Amino acid sequence: MTAPRAALRVLHTEASLGWGGQEIRILTEARGVARQGHAVTLAAPAESRIYQEAARFGVASVALPIGRKRLGGALALRKLLATRGFDIVNTHSSTDTWLTALACRSMERAPPIVRTRHISAPLPANAATRWLYTRATDRIVTTGEKLREQMLRETGVASDRVVSIPTGIELARFRPGDRAAARAATGLPVGVALIGIVATLRSWKGHRYLLQAMAALGRDDVHLAVVGDGPQREALESLARELGLAARVTFAGNQADVAPWMQALDLFCLPSSANEGVPQALMQAMACGLPVISTPVGSIEEIVADGDTGLLVPPENADRLRAAIAQLLGDAAQRTRLGTRAAQVARERFGDDRMVERMICVFREAVAARG
Repeated sequence: MTAPRAALRVLHTEASLGWGGQEIRILTEARGVARQGHAVTLAAPAESRIYQEAARFGVASVALPIGRKRLGGALALRKLLATRGFDIVNTHSSTDTWLTALACRSMERAPPIVRTRHISAPLPANAATRWLYTRATDRIVTTGEKLREQMLRETGVASDRVVSIPTGIELARFRPGDRAAARAATGLPVGVALIGIVATLRSWKGHRYLLQAMAALGRDDVHLAVVGDGPQREALESLARELGLAARVTFAGNQADVAPWMQALDLFCLPSSANEGVPQALMQAMACGLPVISTPVGSIEEIVADGDTGLLVPPENADRLRAAIAQLLGDAAQRTRLGTRAAQVARERFGDDRMVERMICVFREAVAARG
């Protein structure tokens, strides 16, 4: 009989103070790994949203001053690693990756580092960055294959040390639902076609172009639900008023459970222009059986096949976005076909159990490679 494999002691680090798909993936993954019998802890700044949300996900957490690249953060990480005996550290943002690398560099017996790269922003082309990825980190995980190719191209790291593991979602929560009941639960209007976007209000998510497309559409029977919050909210609310859309746009802010907001929609849009891996919101919308419109940015094309599981339009192009919206609103049969196919692909590929299993394999490989 094969002996059971030892449980791992895993530390996740995250310097970001924001809240979006990256932070949700970290907590979803950490919870899933813990449910497999491993000991998982999150280290994050006390003021960060992810630290505040960790308990809701059932993830143990510790507050560390790692929000900025300062010596105190590296020393705090070094102390935590030295006293808690972690087998592996999974870093997620630039700041905490650098602090962890420096902390481990100063230790005689440091745990291996797995760096998860969530976004497609270009990496600095310098010797320090090459050291970070080719020597300081043991394995690199990207959230899409295009991001993996970018990593190989920009850092020169060996291809066998980089793997693409897309984010997984909870398929039990994100599934087709009763649209009328969802609109009643969320307070969204009935008797209209409802378009939605679920994303942090950042410039590259494309909210501005979606509002412009809505205005150009010129239909009073179409309403837009904007779910999420962020630095662009005030500017976007002002733009909606300028475009005469105030009565036809709902700014819902952050929602603890976005599933009913998805289930209330007729159509989902995410017209991103940069920095994407495989957006969770797109996967969630597809799992809810929604026809989706997005852009060929980052690794989005790995899940949205134009004309099969959704429609793709050029980024920063409100006119093409308007045309795609008008096309789907005018063709119920196409909406049904795209949404049905999207849900099928989601059920086959997007389950969070696959993500968790593959991440545990990466952790074990990194530990074994250290001997």
